[in-house]
Amino acid sequence: MKPFPVTLAHALEPIDADREWLIEDLWGDEAVGIIGGEPKCGKSFLALDMAVSVASGRPCLGRFRPRRTGRVLIYAAEDSLAIVRQRLEGIARRAGLDLEALDLWMITAPAVRLDVPEHRKRLAATVETVQPRLLILDPFVRLHRIDENASAEVVPLLASLRDLQRTYRCAVLIVHHARKGASRARAGQALRGSSEFHAWSDAGLFLRRRGDDIVLSAEHRAHPAIQDLNLRLDTADGNVALVVANESTENPATPDPVSPGDRILAALETCATPLSARQLRQHCAIRTSTVADTLATLQGEGRVANSTAGWVLI
Repeated sequence: MKPFPVTLAHALEPIDADREWLIEDLWGDEAVGIIGGEPKCGKSFLALDMAVSVASGRPCLGRFRPRRTGRVLIYAAEDSLAIVRQRLEGIARRAGLDLEALDLWMITAPAVRLDVPEHRKRLAATVETVQPRLLILDPFVRLHRIDENASAEVVPLLASLRDLQRTYRCAVLIVHHARKGASRARAGQALRGSSEFHAWSDAGLFLRRRGDDIVLSAEHRAHPAIQDLNLRLDTADGNVALVVANESTENPATPDPVSPGDRILAALETCATPLSARQLRQHCAIRTSTVADTLATLQGEGRVANSTAGWVLI
C-alpha cells in the first residue's frame, strides 16, 4: 500500500511575513472563513469591498491594506448580476477606480450546489481555470439543500471548500447568516447552524447593528483580533459602500493623483521580471487603452522598452 507523503518538520516552508495576510488585519493569506451577521447589515457589501481591494490593491473600507493582490472570483447566489455590477461599480468609483480595469470574475450559472457532487467538480474546475487569489460565495444558504444544524451534513461541504483552498492556494470566503436572537453571543458562536462553521474558519468577520451603525468584529485562528469598528452604509454621489462611521466621508476617495505613467514605472521598478501590457493593466488598475497610450508615450521618451518577455525599464 502506498504511504502518505511525509517530511521533516524543519523542512517545511516557513511563514513569509509578507504573506501572512491577504488583507491586513481582516483576512489571512489563503484563509478560509466567513462573513457572518444579521440580515440587511452589509455582509455582501463588505465581501464586495474586499473583492475590489484584492483586485486593485486599494485599502478595504479605506483602512485595511491588501498585502497580496490578484484575481477574484465571485458567485452571488442571491442578487441579480446587474445589482452586483452596480454595487461593484459604486465601490470602485469611491476608490477612484474603473471597474473595467479590475480583475474581477463572476460565476454566472443560475445555481451552484455544494451538496451535488457534479457541481463541486464544476466549481473546482472553474477555480482551476480562473486561478483566483480570492473566491467569494454569497450566501452559503443558497449553495445547498442540507440541514445546516446537522454536523454530518455540513462537514463534507466545508471540507470541499478547504480542499479548494489547499489545492489551488486561494482564500475562500463564504457569506453566512447569524441565528435569530444571537446579537449578544460571541461573534463566531452567533452563526446559524452547526458549530462546525465556527470551527472551520481561519478568519471570521461579523456584522451587528447597533443603532444607526454596523459593528464589525473579527476573529482569526492565527492572529490577534482588531478592536470592534463602527461602520455605516454611505450613499455619497449615489455610490453605495460601507465606510468607517467615525471618519469623514464628505470627500470620498478621489482618483489617485499619481499619473498612469508613474504607476507603470513604479510597477516595472518593483517587479523583478518584465511585465506584459495585460499584467500592467491588472497591477495598476487602469484601462487597457490608457495602458497602451501611456506605454507608447514612455517608449517615445526612452523610459521603457518592449522586450520579447514584456515591458522593462530602460
